[in-house]
Amino acid sequence: MPDLFADPSSNATPSGAPRIRCGIGGWVFPEWRNNFYPAGLVQRRELEYASRQLRSIEINGTYYRAPSTTTLAGWASQVPDGFVFSLKAPKAIVLQRSLAGASRMAAAFVDTLQALGDRLGPVVWQFTPARHFDSDDLAAFLDRLPRALDGRPLRHALEVRHASFRCPEYVALARTHGVATVFTDSPEHPSLADLTGPFAYARLMRSQADEPHGYPAAALDAWAGHVTQWRAGGDPPELPHVETPSPKQSARDVFVYFISAAKARNPAAAMALQARVDHTG
Repeated sequence: MPDLFADPSSNATPSGAPRIRCGIGGWVFPEWRNNFYPAGLVQRRELEYASRQLRSIEINGTYYRAPSTTTLAGWASQVPDGFVFSLKAPKAIVLQRSLAGASRMAAAFVDTLQALGDRLGPVVWQFTPARHFDSDDLAAFLDRLPRALDGRPLRHALEVRHASFRCPEYVALARTHGVATVFTDSPEHPSLADLTGPFAYARLMRSQADEPHGYPAAALDAWAGHVTQWRAGGDPPELPHVETPSPKQSARDVFVYFISAAKARNPAAAMALQARVDHTG
């Protein structure tokens, strides 16, 4: 019988080459039992199992409550080498009227993440649809964000949800500060594929319950093309941009998460996309 908890070589093998990591949001969802998770798997082992099928998990629960360092260390201990978490910053920070005024809170939150060690991936600062683009306030906030933790560079990503961010001024500001902009493939929020940081980050929100792999094969093929272009330093021109797509840049890491929509299908979608991009090398 195969070992359900064996570390996949793609996670365990160290490599300095840019990588594509496909994942899901969280790991606790009743409809994943006897679907994604094997029948009879106890809940306390779900993270251990999920981290050996996927390359990353975006933790959404941290938006509602900042975890303790003990909790973070516990998560890190259950996942294999090469696996990373991305985490949403707490809403207590991003809902502040003044982002600049929340800088100390942001720094304190980031400091706790050292408990994840090398399992720490991007930190996502998700703004609500009510937050308009305010260049001065955002610049002051980004100026004060910690850029390294325990000697490791930090990766910050902004998810913006108001149309005012669809402007050259925002794109230039994000690039100046080296923070990525989340590409949110959603019918409800602005989608910006402009590459503003040293890595690419996408949240895909169109999975379908009647598709065994969440998306039609043609759609997964198209996304495989987009993310492999990102990894190679390309900038897919068919995705929505504010600025003219950038000429080819340096290769970069890519993070892709299947979120919401037909949530029961998202693990299958992530694994199907990962298989496609792994096949391309």
